[in-house]
Amino acid sequence: VEQEKLTKILEASRLAPTAKNLQTQHIYVLQTKKYLDILDTYCPCRYNAPTVLVFAYNKSLSYIYQETGLSSGHEDMAIVATHAMLEAYNQGVDSCWLNRFPPVTLAKELGLPENAEIVLLMDLGYGNTTSPLPNHYSRKPLEETVTYLK
Repeated sequence: VEQEKLTKILEASRLAPTAKNLQTQHIYVLQTKKYLDILDTYCPCRYNAPTVLVFAYNKSLSYIYQETGLSSGHEDMAIVATHAMLEAYNQGVDSCWLNRFPPVTLAKELGLPENAEIVLLMDLGYGNTTSPLPNHYSRKPLEETVTYLK
Protein backbone atom coordinates (compact mmCIF):
# COMPACT_ATOMS: atom_id res chain seq x y z
CA VAL A 1 0.00 0.00 0.00
CA GLU A 2 1.49 3.26 -1.10
CA GLN A 3 2.39 5.59 1.78
CA GLU A 4 0.29 8.45 0.36
CA LYS A 5 -2.81 6.25 0.31
CA LEU A 6 -2.06 4.83 3.75
CA THR A 7 -1.70 8.33 5.18
CA LYS A 8 -5.11 9.30 3.78
CA ILE A 9 -6.64 6.16 5.31
CA LEU A 10 -5.09 6.93 8.70
CA GLU A 11 -6.16 10.58 8.47
CA ALA A 12 -9.77 9.51 7.83
CA SER A 13 -9.53 7.38 10.98
CA ARG A 14 -8.17 10.31 12.98
CA LEU A 15 -11.15 12.46 11.98
CA ALA A 16 -13.76 9.86 13.03
CA PRO A 17 -16.08 10.80 15.88
CA THR A 18 -15.68 9.12 19.27
CA ALA A 19 -17.70 9.21 22.49
CA LYS A 20 -17.29 12.59 24.19
CA ASN A 21 -14.61 13.25 21.53
CA LEU A 22 -12.09 11.54 23.82
CA GLN A 23 -10.20 10.11 20.82
CA THR A 24 -8.81 7.18 22.77
CA GLN A 25 -7.96 5.24 19.61
CA HIS A 26 -4.50 4.22 18.62
CA ILE A 27 -3.74 2.48 15.36
CA TYR A 28 -0.65 0.31 15.09
CA VAL A 29 0.58 -0.23 11.52
CA LEU A 30 2.13 -3.63 10.85
CA GLN A 31 4.22 -3.92 7.69
CA THR A 32 7.47 -5.61 8.63
CA LYS A 33 8.05 -9.35 8.45
CA LYS A 34 8.71 -9.46 12.20
CA TYR A 35 5.28 -8.11 13.15
CA LEU A 36 3.34 -9.78 10.34
CA ASP A 37 4.85 -13.12 11.41
CA ILE A 38 3.72 -12.50 15.00
CA LEU A 39 0.25 -11.68 13.71
CA ASP A 40 0.13 -14.80 11.54
CA THR A 41 0.80 -16.92 14.63
CA TYR A 42 -2.47 -15.74 16.19
CA CYS A 43 -4.68 -14.75 13.26
CA PRO A 44 -5.31 -17.14 10.35
CA CYS A 45 -7.01 -14.52 8.18
CA ARG A 46 -4.34 -12.06 6.99
CA TYR A 47 -4.50 -13.42 3.44
CA ASN A 48 -0.92 -12.23 2.76
CA ALA A 49 -1.87 -8.56 3.01
CA PRO A 50 1.24 -6.36 3.13
CA THR A 51 -0.23 -3.98 5.68
CA VAL A 52 -2.38 -4.68 8.72
CA LEU A 53 -3.86 -2.00 10.95
CA VAL A 54 -4.37 -2.88 14.61
CA PHE A 55 -7.19 -0.81 16.10
CA ALA A 56 -6.90 -0.40 19.86
CA TYR A 57 -8.15 2.05 22.43
CA ASN A 58 -6.81 3.28 25.73
CA LYS A 59 -8.87 1.52 28.42
CA SER A 60 -7.85 4.15 30.98
CA LEU A 61 -9.30 7.03 28.98
CA SER A 62 -12.43 5.67 27.31
CA TYR A 63 -15.86 6.96 28.22
CA ILE A 64 -17.82 4.75 30.63
CA TYR A 65 -21.60 4.80 30.26
CA GLN A 66 -23.22 5.44 33.64
CA GLU A 67 -26.29 3.35 32.81
CA THR A 68 -24.37 0.17 32.01
CA GLY A 69 -20.79 0.64 33.18
CA LEU A 70 -19.64 -0.34 29.69
CA SER A 71 -16.78 1.36 27.88
CA SER A 72 -17.30 3.23 24.62
CA GLY A 73 -14.04 1.77 23.33
CA HIS A 74 -15.47 -0.95 21.12
CA GLU A 75 -18.02 1.29 19.44
CA ASP A 76 -15.42 4.03 19.02
CA MET A 77 -13.08 1.59 17.30
CA ALA A 78 -15.92 0.40 15.05
CA ILE A 79 -16.49 3.99 13.93
CA VAL A 80 -12.78 4.71 13.50
CA ALA A 81 -12.22 1.49 11.55
CA THR A 82 -15.25 2.09 9.35
CA HIS A 83 -13.82 5.47 8.39
CA ALA A 84 -10.55 3.72 7.50
CA MET A 85 -12.36 1.09 5.45
CA LEU A 86 -14.37 3.68 3.52
CA GLU A 87 -11.27 5.75 2.78
CA ALA A 88 -9.40 2.62 1.71
CA TYR A 89 -12.18 2.03 -0.80
CA ASN A 90 -11.91 5.65 -1.99
CA GLN A 91 -8.16 5.11 -2.47
CA GLY A 92 -8.67 1.89 -4.44
CA VAL A 93 -7.19 -0.21 -1.63
CA ASP A 94 -8.90 -3.43 -0.59
CA SER A 95 -9.55 -4.00 3.10
CA CYS A 96 -10.85 -6.78 5.30
CA TRP A 97 -12.05 -6.46 8.90
CA LEU A 98 -10.48 -9.23 10.97
CA ASN A 99 -11.65 -10.32 14.39
CA ARG A 100 -10.46 -13.91 14.80
CA PHE A 101 -7.52 -13.53 17.18
CA PRO A 102 -6.78 -13.47 20.94
CA PRO A 103 -6.63 -9.71 21.68
CA VAL A 104 -4.87 -9.84 25.06
CA THR A 105 -2.21 -12.29 23.91
CA LEU A 106 -1.66 -10.44 20.64
CA ALA A 107 -1.29 -7.09 22.45
CA LYS A 108 1.42 -8.60 24.65
CA GLU A 109 3.23 -10.20 21.71
CA LEU A 110 3.21 -6.92 19.79
CA GLY A 111 4.50 -5.06 22.85
CA LEU A 112 1.55 -2.70 23.10
CA PRO A 113 1.03 -0.61 26.25
CA GLU A 114 -0.81 -2.36 29.08
CA ASN A 115 -3.81 -0.03 28.76
CA ALA A 116 -4.25 -0.77 25.03
CA GLU A 117 -7.19 -3.00 24.18
CA ILE A 118 -7.21 -4.38 20.65
CA VAL A 119 -10.69 -4.47 19.12
CA LEU A 120 -10.01 -5.43 15.52
CA LEU A 121 -7.44 -5.85 12.81
CA MET A 122 -7.76 -4.66 9.22
CA ASP A 123 -5.92 -6.04 6.21
CA LEU A 124 -4.97 -3.51 3.56
CA GLY A 125 -3.69 -4.35 0.11
CA TYR A 126 -4.76 -5.29 -3.37
CA GLY A 127 -6.78 -8.47 -3.23
CA ASN A 128 -7.81 -11.23 -5.52
CA THR A 129 -10.41 -9.68 -7.82
CA THR A 130 -11.02 -12.80 -9.88
CA SER A 131 -12.69 -15.07 -7.34
CA PRO A 132 -14.32 -13.47 -4.31
CA LEU A 133 -16.39 -15.58 -1.95
CA PRO A 134 -19.71 -16.68 -3.50
CA ASN A 135 -21.72 -14.40 -1.21
CA HIS A 136 -19.36 -11.42 -1.53
CA TYR A 137 -21.72 -9.16 -3.47
CA SER A 138 -25.05 -10.43 -2.14
CA ARG A 139 -27.12 -8.21 0.14
CA LYS A 140 -30.43 -8.90 1.81
CA PRO A 141 -33.36 -6.79 0.65
CA LEU A 142 -33.97 -3.64 2.67
CA GLU A 143 -37.27 -5.10 3.93
CA GLU A 144 -35.29 -7.83 5.75
CA THR A 145 -32.93 -5.45 7.50
CA VAL A 146 -35.12 -2.44 8.37
CA THR A 147 -38.34 -2.18 10.33
CA TYR A 148 -40.30 1.03 10.78
CA LEU A 149 -41.85 1.04 14.25
CA LYS A 150 -45.19 2.83 14.20
